[in-house]
Amino acid sequence: MKLTTLTAISPVDGRYRKPVDRLGQYFSEGALIKYRIMVEVEYFIALCEIPLPQLKAFDRSKFDNLRSSYENYTLTDGQRVKDIEKTTNHDVKAVEYFLKEKFDEIGLSEYSEFIHFGLTSQDINNTALPLSIKDSWADVMEPAIEQVLDALKERAYEWKSVSMLARTHGQPASPTSLGKEIYVFVDRLEKQIALLKTVPMSAKFGGATGNFNAHHVAYPDIDWIEFGNRFVNEVLGLKRSEITTQIEPYDNFAAFCDNISRINTILIDLDRDIWSYISMDYFKQKINKGETGSSTMPHKVNPIDFENSEGNLGVANAIFHHLSAKLPISRLQRDLTDSTVTRNVGVPLAHTLIGLKSLLRGLGKLILNQEKISEDLQNNWAVVSEAIQTILRREGYPQPYEALKKLTRTHGKIDQTAIASFIKNLDISDHVKDELLKITPENYTGIFKY
Repeated sequence: MKLTTLTAISPVDGRYRKPVDRLGQYFSEGALIKYRIMVEVEYFIALCEIPLPQLKAFDRSKFDNLRSSYENYTLTDGQRVKDIEKTTNHDVKAVEYFLKEKFDEIGLSEYSEFIHFGLTSQDINNTALPLSIKDSWADVMEPAIEQVLDALKERAYEWKSVSMLARTHGQPASPTSLGKEIYVFVDRLEKQIALLKTVPMSAKFGGATGNFNAHHVAYPDIDWIEFGNRFVNEVLGLKRSEITTQIEPYDNFAAFCDNISRINTILIDLDRDIWSYISMDYFKQKINKGETGSSTMPHKVNPIDFENSEGNLGVANAIFHHLSAKLPISRLQRDLTDSTVTRNVGVPLAHTLIGLKSLLRGLGKLILNQEKISEDLQNNWAVVSEAIQTILRREGYPQPYEALKKLTRTHGKIDQTAIASFIKNLDISDHVKDELLKITPENYTGIFKY
């Protein structure tokens, strides 16, 4: 069956392929092959630059020809690697043989045995994978998060002066600013993004069991540890883990997954809050012409973008949690469980991207319903009781908390008139009464700065 959006098993490659299509450049099978080719080529070039004795005569002008194998990589090249793999039954060995064919084509066959020299497959996989993650994060994921941040900041400043009834435990509470409540999420996200930037993109490069055994036995006079550090850190732009088994321990990758999971959790919290504000009628939503809210109830405009975002971020986190819990565990010097699991790295990033784009779309549809927000404040004058009892404490008034508790926990309506009547009957100075009478649900929002 031909793979299309209608036949794909995963919604990432089916229903949601369009919004995540760019991630295919980093996490598809073809993309993995391209990154493997890149590492193999750059490694060969690095050996020439030592130089190894047998590579002293290599024509340096041919470096561009070698780099073209990944810079001008096509799906035809990827298919050739897959065809070779049918014989080798080993994906990295297939890349090695593909490059040997390329060497033959450009008259460099005498040097082809230095392709993949002294390496194990994980030297390639454990550099190709973090390279793809690093590039995808810089090119796709981080800009998407920044878009969401910008949208939130814009609304946080636009609604900074909008007083809103807060709800702690779902009950009316001391008023706040709608903009400030949005900025809470901006502040949380910025801190987690800053923390994420401190997590190194770690890579393993050291031969079959991490000790450069083959390299050292062949060329004992070369400082292979220094070579490996320079190659991974400077040429590839990653951070080499120096003490390893056959594989990268994945501890920093686990931290990366956990960090993105925390970002997603913050976004889920935001999705649910906005969803609640919509259900409270604090926001209306822009209606797209021809769009259906419900298949049976014509009046409905559902908060589908926030629901879609929440759902996809949840799926992403479930996979991120598995990646961070499983990958740092490997039996003895290496087992193969990481191989199949790491092939799924693009999946949670794709669901995260879907969630980000859905959230951004939802934010773009929000229309502030100032009338409803003001109505809720006016219907909840009891919330200023905190302010009144606190000032009465300052003035030494006897049992102010209890007095306000008695007033506000009646079954009668606590409105502006009831509050004003209570204040006027207090045994306090007129100056303090005037101070208390100026307090309203709209102006009792405290202080905040952003």
